[in-house]
Amino acid sequence: MTSPAGPGSPTEGTSPTTVVVVDDQELVRMGFRLILERAGFDVVGEAGDGVEAVEVVGRLRPDVVLMDIRMPRLDGVEATRRITHLAPPVPRVLVLTTFDLDEYVYEAVRAGAGGFVLKDVTPEDLAHAVRVVARGESMVAPALITRLLERFTARPPSGAPPEQLSALTERELEVARLVAKGLSNAEIGARLFLSEATVKTYVSRLLTKLQLRDRLQIAVLAFRTGLVQVGED
Repeated sequence: MTSPAGPGSPTEGTSPTTVVVVDDQELVRMGFRLILERAGFDVVGEAGDGVEAVEVVGRLRPDVVLMDIRMPRLDGVEATRRITHLAPPVPRVLVLTTFDLDEYVYEAVRAGAGGFVLKDVTPEDLAHAVRVVARGESMVAPALITRLLERFTARPPSGAPPEQLSALTERELEVARLVAKGLSNAEIGARLFLSEATVKTYVSRLLTKLQLRDRLQIAVLAFRTGLVQVGED
């Protein structure tokens, strides 16, 4: 009798998700490596600063980069920006952050990060976050969501004017609102009486029309343009 595969464990015919861990503290890197390897992920490399991270990621091309924000030589925001501009396939970046780094989180979204977790994340939640980001979805720690969105809505809409939304149909706007509220494709389908496949098509259209990378950036745009307000039901 075999036990079920963990979050990063390979299923038959597949390989485990590969990860590079980036943090300027060696003991922290060792801790995350141990957690991820126990969960079935393949930690293929480590880096101690942003410059090294870009080199290691460019060479190893992991599926996911677990990226600290505050580091010497090159911080995690600029390292994320450079990594997301590598030639395809582009690794997904999961940022490690703390409550006192809101500004860094905001800039990391703009740089192309696919998700955020707090540095005191539990092993189970870290494994879940890596799995979510690896499959191309966005992951934001629940404790960060309100703070993050308050930061976005407090900002002027320069750089993301409402005109960006003018090319969207009413149905696409509805889907964008629900994506911004954190609903999955299945939940959006249930709300709008659409199949999950149809919702996936709408999300793909939104990314193409708005020239965005992922669902998290759709949410950012929705809040920055006033399409959705913090606390809106």
